[in-house]
Amino acid sequence: MTMLMRIHACFNVTGGLCAAFLLLMLLFPASPAMAVDRTSDEFLTGYITSILERELHWERDSYRLKVFRGSAVITLFKDDPVRREEADTHLRTIDGLHVMRIIVKPSDPGKPGAVGRLLGVTGEGEAFPSGNLFRPLLADPKQLQFFVSINSFKSPGVQYAMASIGFGETFGLYRFFGNREGDGLQLNVEGGLFAQFNLDAPSSDLINADYIIGIPATYRRGDNSLRLRIYHQSSHLGDEFLQSVNPPERVNLSYEAVDFIYSREWRGWRVYGGGEYLLQKEPSELKPMSAHWGVEYYGSRPLLWNGRPVVGVDMKSFDEHEWAVDTSVKAGLEFGQSYLWHRRLLLMAQWYKGYDPRGQFYINKVESYGLGVSLGF
Repeated sequence: MTMLMRIHACFNVTGGLCAAFLLLMLLFPASPAMAVDRTSDEFLTGYITSILERELHWERDSYRLKVFRGSAVITLFKDDPVRREEADTHLRTIDGLHVMRIIVKPSDPGKPGAVGRLLGVTGEGEAFPSGNLFRPLLADPKQLQFFVSINSFKSPGVQYAMASIGFGETFGLYRFFGNREGDGLQLNVEGGLFAQFNLDAPSSDLINADYIIGIPATYRRGDNSLRLRIYHQSSHLGDEFLQSVNPPERVNLSYEAVDFIYSREWRGWRVYGGGEYLLQKEPSELKPMSAHWGVEYYGSRPLLWNGRPVVGVDMKSFDEHEWAVDTSVKAGLEFGQSYLWHRRLLLMAQWYKGYDPRGQFYINKVESYGLGVSLGF
């Protein structure tokens, strides 16, 4: 049996794997030790505060503490190596505290301007900050990230095993600090590639590649966050695909667009909504407007293999398609820390139905399901 036949044979059970994956989550729950929520964020906040103020005699107004999903950030208003060392010594061994980070930020950075006061940001900031203020969209097929997935793909008259690969990341240029820890306004640059391969073709042909580069501005204030982005996308068909029998006529799909997404988080849940407008486009007859919304859930307790359950439903509607709704659903396990600047790995079962979000095939109705792995940095 050739390697391709092996791949195809494995892929034919993708549907079964999806079902088995979800079944395992139900049949093999986390062990009792894992299932217990040993230390909530509220407990950790109180426990750490007690150590800092009662044992180390820190004054309450000399620092700020924020704990989110087992990760603690201590903000010092002036740099003090002794405090850094004693905090590290006393807090690192706390059960349930996964990550501790100490940062230094002046308590009185100066008065911001009118816009700064409106946005709740201070006059201080940081160049090249780690992480982002807007959490990546869990189920968006066009979310820039590192991922690989194997899917059963079908559209009218076509069905094959498809591998999807993505490379992409957002790099922070400058962050204006907010009045509260974790809040702020950040300017970023991002870039990425989405590629699809036909695993049933003799040479696993590259079908299409979408290239994206953009400049997003992200903002967070408490549980509210938003992203305003201007970006460019160009799409290119693979050489082997163009040389196949009955290849499609090539369409030079390229455009610049601006999009806006608002997000609200509450007790592990997240809802978001927004839209997009094409500023320049080719083909020129493309209708420019679209809507985008969705819902996500991030579990806090380990469910299986120390992974926390996550579920996302992402929906888009384009004027080009008479506002028909395209739906993407992803569900699985998240490993690592889900806070905004920590690394994580996601194992996801996924399903999509709607118009093809890839390249010049946007006029085709498609459906796909499969399994994927993605990395967050």
